[in-house]
Amino acid sequence: MGVVKDRRRPRRHDWTPDQELLDQRVTVATDPSRVERMRGELEMGFAALSEVRDGIAVFGSARTPSDDPEHELARTLGRLLGQQGYTVITGGGPGAMAAANLGAREAGAFSIGLTIDLPFEQGQNDHLDLALNFHYFFTRKVMFVRYSRAFVVLPGGFGTLDELFEALTLIQTRKIRRFPVVLVGRWFWEPLLDWLRDRLLATGKLVAEDIDRIALVDSAEEAVATVDATCRPAEPTGQR
Repeated sequence: MGVVKDRRRPRRHDWTPDQELLDQRVTVATDPSRVERMRGELEMGFAALSEVRDGIAVFGSARTPSDDPEHELARTLGRLLGQQGYTVITGGGPGAMAAANLGAREAGAFSIGLTIDLPFEQGQNDHLDLALNFHYFFTRKVMFVRYSRAFVVLPGGFGTLDELFEALTLIQTRKIRRFPVVLVGRWFWEPLLDWLRDRLLATGKLVAEDIDRIALVDSAEEAVATVDATCRPAEPTGQR
């Protein structure tokens, strides 16, 4: 017998805003109301972040425990970026994100979290001067890209990889200007870069420049130095 597909519509309490937008079976809103919600989120972000000039996006896993060396790495990174006058922007959640926000706070720098509604995990961390909550991933990504001068990427999962490759795609296609993309932790990222070279570059699916634009470092100090090389703030006061 063939497989019988379940064609039932998802129950109302099962859907998230992104599912409501992307899953044609969910019809609890109208197209005009969806568009209005997207517009509202974009307007909210533009208004709240309009004065951010030296933002650095720090990405990493929400699942990094507080006793993991990666947690202290993220905290040091946030602190050093803050001391150099950068605003630290994360996804606002726990784990590495919370650690980076904490480090920024310790340096007296402005600490921002762009949170996302999820049916699990996440939740806002306690180290934010400004927290903005988004329903849609794509509106949130606009804010990360628009208000960040560099992406610094710590070890993470699918969400972290999504943010990394989103930036690389936008740079490759010249949708945005080239800016630093810094991967922190050779032990974690080097196998991925080797795969990009051995599979994508070797078969002509990338050119060398696509990979050469990625910086690979081991320490928070190296990451900040790489960012500083092209993004040094005009007034390194530690504030927005």
